[in-house]
Amino acid sequence: MSLQIEKLEHNMAKLTIEVPVSDMEKAIDAAYQKQKKQISIPGFRKGKVPRAMVEKMYGKGIFLEDAANSVIPGAYEKALEECEEEIVSAPTIDVVQLEPDQAFIFTAEVALKPVVELGKYKGVKIEKIDTEVTEEEVMEAIDRERKNNAREITVEDRAVADGDTATIDFEGFVDGVAFEGGKGEDYDLVIGSHSFIDTFEEQLIGKNIGDAVDVNVTFPENYQAEELAGKPALFKVTIKGIKASELPELDDEFASEVSEFETVAEYKDSVKKELTETKEKHAKDQKERAAIEAVIEDAKMDIPEAMVTTTQRQMVDEFAQRIQSQGISFEQYLQLTGASADQMMEQIKPQAEFRIKSRLVLEAVVEAEKIEATEEDFDKEIARIAEMYQMEVDKAKEMIGEAGKTEIMKDLAVTKAAEFVRDNAKESK
Repeated sequence: MSLQIEKLEHNMAKLTIEVPVSDMEKAIDAAYQKQKKQISIPGFRKGKVPRAMVEKMYGKGIFLEDAANSVIPGAYEKALEECEEEIVSAPTIDVVQLEPDQAFIFTAEVALKPVVELGKYKGVKIEKIDTEVTEEEVMEAIDRERKNNAREITVEDRAVADGDTATIDFEGFVDGVAFEGGKGEDYDLVIGSHSFIDTFEEQLIGKNIGDAVDVNVTFPENYQAEELAGKPALFKVTIKGIKASELPELDDEFASEVSEFETVAEYKDSVKKELTETKEKHAKDQKERAAIEAVIEDAKMDIPEAMVTTTQRQMVDEFAQRIQSQGISFEQYLQLTGASADQMMEQIKPQAEFRIKSRLVLEAVVEAEKIEATEEDFDKEIARIAEMYQMEVDKAKEMIGEAGKTEIMKDLAVTKAAEFVRDNAKESK
């Protein structure tokens, strides 16, 4: 196999890969062996037709396309090993020559890792992030805990109010005709949850048990059932019951039940401390991102579009794997959301661009500051990975191998570079 590299504009390159006749002959014979059981020619038993006879009947190039398809992945991988450039995108393959008894030639257009010209990366200016926790925020957190510990009571002496759960029977009509899926009995609807369309829930407020209510709504223009989209509808609703949440009193007894503390004062202090830690961690992350964005803004780099597209696809694949672990296939997710894969690709493009640019500038900072990950850093990361996958540390090391270790050490160095940029940033009020 031979390789030629032609550099193009915008950090793109064209690899011209030539596969010799001898390698193509092996691939052609393999294609024939794979297909011969399905080949039938008069005078020969099925599966016993000689290759020469098949080529005479159907042309010498009959197996060429299959042979080329089988050869391309291995030839491209070999070209990557020989190529000294760092390739950062999936290839666009184009066949140049595919003829009998001749070398097979194809090109692979790829993106090359861009060179980064760093601007200012030490002491970049970012806005100061407030981490003070207010009394109001403390009480909001405590009220959420009270709601989590609320008990449900049956209401009989008043009308439906916001926040109540109304038990209802309902049936929906469009143009006077009941529509499929528009009927329910003994349905518990939380008022204010916005789980029903338009102003459905608001129209039940003030109604009493036993009331028959005409609820008028309009389906959204983008409603999933196309036959209902944008149409006005009438729901005939009967209020059958009302339930409300009764919050526990905020006293020492409540504090001791939901925390390790005996008094409300101690409990409030602990909530404030926890909120402060959360805010400080969030602020740290925000500060790091803002600092990296400032470094990117002052750096120069030419990002090839093919690199962005490859990263977009990787991010979509990562998302698909995450929801798959939750028991939902990517296809099901698209159906439920009404989105398409192309729309998702476009939606995550800004994130993909930021991921690429931040990695590139941080790698440049690693080089400029000679930042290195230590064996101690690696051991801590391996311990974290082992705990995540519930395996022994030695087993995790064996699974990762030397190549994996090299990549982890690079990632750890980049993480240190991000911390370096963040810690050296200057906050302005």
